[in-house]
Amino acid sequence: MKLFIKIVLLALFLMANDTLHASQYEIKFSTLAPEGSTWMKVMRELDKSVQEATKGNLKFKIFPGGVSGDEKDVLRKMRLGQVHSAAFTGVGLGEVLPSIRVLDLPFLVRSYKEVDYLRQKLYPFFYDSFEKKGFVLLAWAEVGFVYFYSKEKIASIQDMKRLKMWVWEGDPLASEFFKAINVNPIPLSVPDVHTSLQTGLIEAAYTSPLGVIVLQWFTKTRFMLDLPMTNATAAILIKKNTFDKLPKEMQDILKQKTEEHMRRLVTLTRKDNNQSIEVLKKNGIELVSPSKGQIEEYNQAGKSVREMLIGKLYNRELLEKVIHNLEEFRKKP
Repeated sequence: MKLFIKIVLLALFLMANDTLHASQYEIKFSTLAPEGSTWMKVMRELDKSVQEATKGNLKFKIFPGGVSGDEKDVLRKMRLGQVHSAAFTGVGLGEVLPSIRVLDLPFLVRSYKEVDYLRQKLYPFFYDSFEKKGFVLLAWAEVGFVYFYSKEKIASIQDMKRLKMWVWEGDPLASEFFKAINVNPIPLSVPDVHTSLQTGLIEAAYTSPLGVIVLQWFTKTRFMLDLPMTNATAAILIKKNTFDKLPKEMQDILKQKTEEHMRRLVTLTRKDNNQSIEVLKKNGIELVSPSKGQIEEYNQAGKSVREMLIGKLYNRELLEKVIHNLEEFRKKP
């Protein structure tokens, strides 16, 4: 009898362990952000917060620093079920939903307040659009305002034409912008830019102030055009079938905590980008201020690109909706 009771108790214990194990959900998450970066610090905090809120039943397994490959590689792995969730820039987001690139249009937004207003207004539309593609938009994030960096001084579009310009390989938006200003850029993946600046294959590139420091591109350039081209969108996606497997309570916790921590990350990213400009100046990078006439040239090029991309990335209705929202915001006192 005692032996029987022990066997029953052991069986119950093992069943309890199996039940506990089955109730734990692990989200495999990928990001290009390196370990130790602000991005990764906030992601570790998000993971801790989610685990605490779910009593350890939901957690992230994070693959930082691009160990899962570039954004296209990560998307392929997500579709195969090898990765469940990831942080993407506009380039990766556009691979899933091309119309999201309307938020990255060159020389469209002028301030962080405009960026925030557009995201708030368009969140429901993009949430539904991503869901139809099999993804859930957990939260917006941000790369920051993007600037040009070069070995030789750039002020005007004519100056840009004289340099060997880089373009992110596979980015249709950037490619159309350079086409609009008659610049023939050299397409390369992000990891190839530093070496190409060093060897002279390219003479100019673009990214955020924080990005140019983290990637060490600033060590191979001397000038920064003090005119932001765009504010580069970023966001966190999770596969819808992964999200749907979570209990409703966990879904709510995951969305709430991710939004909360990404809002904090956006604030920190903006602070880091502002401080990075000062770091660049201290390291000998000269800021070049374009004239009013040159700024107008860039703005006109931006307008041309918006028209060129209708029917390729988005429809006219969405573009007009974005412009209407911006004009609405700019009229506010």
